[in-house]
Amino acid sequence: MRRPRTGAATQSRGDHIATEDARINDRIRAREVRLIGADGAQLGVQPLPAALALAREAELDLVEVAASADPPVCKIMDFNRWKYEQEQKRKESRRKTTQVVIKEMKFRPKIDGHDYETKMRHVERFLGEGNKVKLTIMFRGREVAHPELGLKILNRIADQVADFAIVESAPRQDGRNMTMVLHPVKKDTRKPKSTPAEAAPAATDATPDPGAP
Repeated sequence: MRRPRTGAATQSRGDHIATEDARINDRIRAREVRLIGADGAQLGVQPLPAALALAREAELDLVEVAASADPPVCKIMDFNRWKYEQEQKRKESRRKTTQVVIKEMKFRPKIDGHDYETKMRHVERFLGEGNKVKLTIMFRGREVAHPELGLKILNRIADQVADFAIVESAPRQDGRNMTMVLHPVKKDTRKPKSTPAEAAPAATDATPDPGAP
């Protein structure tokens, strides 16, 4: 009866552990490691027992940071703190790579006032949530011969949201549809509007006319 090749199975499990969860302390199986000190100093190739002893002496962990190297690279560090810092980096990376969703809102060239205001509330909400908004003007029948009607609506929308969105894709007609894309801008990039008091020059401290009585 043939015995299973336990060595191959063990190696497979070891590779899985190395990629999913770094080996630390007594879980490290190499006979010798290339050691990095807690301060980043290169301590050269050390027997595993000696490396473990140095980590214990510093009251830290021996962490295998490059299992595929020959010999494996290990570093003396606070493992729990390292895990916490790595998790914070992953969270920050996810925040930076959050995909912007494109929402679409459709209008008709002869849209009534109530329907326009309802749709604009949705457009403003989408932009406020950080989403891009694709505006589509749908022409029917002979309306397609009057693209200026759709352009008038799109320009009106762009003016209405100018404080918190910019036009990323200018209006263009494609068949019976005219489209434009709005991109939200951060609040801190908006230009402050001048108040009437700021716009009007102060009328104080006027110099009196020398010829006046």
